[in-house]
Amino acid sequence: MNASRKLIVLAAGGTAGHVFPARALATEMKARGWQIVFITDIRGAAISGMDDIETFIVRAGGVAGKSVLGRIKSVVELGIGMFQARSILKRLAPDMVMGFGGYASVPTMMAAKYGNYVTAIHEQNAILGRANRMLAGFVAQIATSYNDSKAIPEDALSKVTLTGMPVREQVIENSTAPYPSIDNNAPLSLMVLGGSQGAKVLSDVIPAALGMLDEGLRARLSIVQQCRAEDIDNVRRAYQKLNIEASLDTFIDDVPQRISQSHLLIARAGSSTVAECMAVGRPAILVPYPYAIDDHQSANAHAVASAGAGWIMDQSVFTAENLSARLGEIFGASGILISAAKCARNVGVSDAADRLANMVEQLTTKEEIRT
Repeated sequence: MNASRKLIVLAAGGTAGHVFPARALATEMKARGWQIVFITDIRGAAISGMDDIETFIVRAGGVAGKSVLGRIKSVVELGIGMFQARSILKRLAPDMVMGFGGYASVPTMMAAKYGNYVTAIHEQNAILGRANRMLAGFVAQIATSYNDSKAIPEDALSKVTLTGMPVREQVIENSTAPYPSIDNNAPLSLMVLGGSQGAKVLSDVIPAALGMLDEGLRARLSIVQQCRAEDIDNVRRAYQKLNIEASLDTFIDDVPQRISQSHLLIARAGSSTVAECMAVGRPAILVPYPYAIDDHQSANAHAVASAGAGWIMDQSVFTAENLSARLGEIFGASGILISAAKCARNVGVSDAADRLANMVEQLTTKEEIRT
């Protein structure tokens, strides 16, 4: 380690929603001359994309939704992870430890607490997650992605700073792309994202809904869709039967560019998906995953809908008939899409990583002055 440079440790749980904003901050802090270390679990290391950043894996285990025996095992794993993280932090002596939620961030953040390091957390969803709620009481600052985030402990409200959700560089590069030209006869581009593993309900409902549209409207459509491997052949056949131009894949590696080329998205309401849609300025029909802990995807979707940037359809009412009616209404008047796109761009935050980096530097400067 170069002793002349400041060091920040980033801790994040092993899902894209936690890891991607950590990666975005890492890129920004590195550009500012900071050294970066990433601490996560095995899953987080596998998807981080931070091959150029020193990464440590610690033990961790989730508690929510498990049996008594499962919870005991998870607590033991978290305890082991905390001692691993404590040893790492003691050796690194970081200027700052930043958590991004998920149970895999807990060992590092707890070790940071007991080591008296400067700490902060970032929350990606409209509801503070369980890990971050547990950590909120002792960190110096809580960065949020939404103006009206829920479930923040009352004694921690004074610590809240709105930064927005940091997004990947590719998203920022596409955030100024103009909304695709549209009128009552223009081609219509639809994109479907189901999260990292796709979503069966989207694969089942969307082709059926498009088949119910007016033939003239259907002829204008092209679609890009992420599907599960076990669904993709059936979905492809459905679109071929409808003569709809479709690009289907289990993984889409140029998501930001594809978003910028779309008139409308249909997607789950995970934090990364929502943030990227809004940063690029594209409206979305959001179908929250109904089994998410704390139902955070519904909160994300409601925040988008209340801003006029999209529409929420609970999975219980996400049927081919209902979706077809909604699409007919949206596509039938181009002004609806144009207005929603403007609202999406207004609510989207493309400089969130910069804002979060500013917060980090302010906190560490204050600590230097204090000591």
